[in-house]
Amino acid sequence: MAGKSLINDYTSGPVAKQLLGFAWPFMVSNLLQTAYNLVDMMVVGRFVGAAGLSAVSVGADLLHFYTFIGMGFCNAGQVIISQYVGLGDRKGLSKIVGTMFTFILGLSLVVAALGLAGVDAIMGWLNVPAEALDSCRAYTVCCTAGLLFSFGYVMVAAILRGMGDAKRPLIFVAVASVLNVALDVLLVSQGMGTLGAALATVIAQGTSFLFSLVYLWRRRERLGFDFQLRDLIPDRRNLGLLLRLGIPMMIQSCAISVSTLFVSSRINAYGVTVSAVTGVGSKLSAIASIITLALSQAGATMVGQNFAARKPERVQKTLVTAILLGGAFAVLLSAVMVLWPEQVFALFNSEPEVLAMSHAYVGIAVLNFFGWACRGPSTALCNGMGFPAMNFILGLIDGVVMRIGLCLLLGEVFQMGVQGYWLGSALAGYAFFIVMFPYFLSGKWKTRQPPVVE
Repeated sequence: MAGKSLINDYTSGPVAKQLLGFAWPFMVSNLLQTAYNLVDMMVVGRFVGAAGLSAVSVGADLLHFYTFIGMGFCNAGQVIISQYVGLGDRKGLSKIVGTMFTFILGLSLVVAALGLAGVDAIMGWLNVPAEALDSCRAYTVCCTAGLLFSFGYVMVAAILRGMGDAKRPLIFVAVASVLNVALDVLLVSQGMGTLGAALATVIAQGTSFLFSLVYLWRRRERLGFDFQLRDLIPDRRNLGLLLRLGIPMMIQSCAISVSTLFVSSRINAYGVTVSAVTGVGSKLSAIASIITLALSQAGATMVGQNFAARKPERVQKTLVTAILLGGAFAVLLSAVMVLWPEQVFALFNSEPEVLAMSHAYVGIAVLNFFGWACRGPSTALCNGMGFPAMNFILGLIDGVVMRIGLCLLLGEVFQMGVQGYWLGSALAGYAFFIVMFPYFLSGKWKTRQPPVVE
């Protein structure tokens, strides 16, 4: 590769320092992404009310499902890139980048077309409250039409993160966050409601994606990928790797997302206030994921590099450090929620019914916070190794067995109502840890072969 490489090698040096140094841009990036999602909720909650809050909450859950389809393959690409880096295979690195561009951007167009064609049926399946139906449809249609931008940004971020660069994706999401906040306040306050919030998100994501493309193009020599037509033709071997790792990751994420949508559809039947409270709860979970997802994303690259380089002791140190840091953050968030539940919910909506129900959500929020702390290191190990079978199993256990199963058991069989659905969904967040922690302790993962050399 000519010029200064974009690649960072994490197969030597102090693990804790490297993990923190690599993870902090992820943390800030996740914070900014969460912030502009929160701004959507806050601005809509203030200017449109509980119905708007419900609409954005349900619409956002659906858009997360679409995005998770692309993220499954992007995460797979990140793992493949990190393992090529660990092996020092620059030719393989260039080929997987081109394969990702063609496949993932094409996939975004297919998902968008299907989502737009079925939007009315989906709204009915989700039991969107009547007061929120029109607003939810407008939000969903607009964001679905802009899926190319969200898939594209996630793809470029995965490419850079796989090579150990977390700082540039931070810059791109910072651009999107600032623009989204400004447009949110402008468009929603001028009477555009949830459509204004959706337009703000799409414009911000599109701008971020274009910035990221320009960045890659200007550094194409260092990347070893010059954006010529021949480079965009999918490489057969790497496309096979992307599909073999990406399909289970996609199924894992989508199973969790579909189960979340299922639970949301049951909760929405309890009315707009309960739907709004649940929407706020999902944003609180997003706050909990800021650090743990960063540790998972950074950890996956470090695990991938060291797993391919056959350095299991560094894999172990990475995971232990991640769970300690995630646990400390969960303790902090839990304290805030226990002490000031109404003040936290009032940031999104100050209607008396919503604030009164906030106290019933405190215990659920605490369970969610620690569930995220456990999930981060577990996904880092599974994704960093490139373990497709385990991803598939975890998706089914989390999404089908635990989330849907526990929610129906507690909510319907034990007649706990909405509390049962909240509790079942929170407990499902521990599925990854329940499966991956014993596997980690067994040491069997050390005997696996990295997918890029199989």
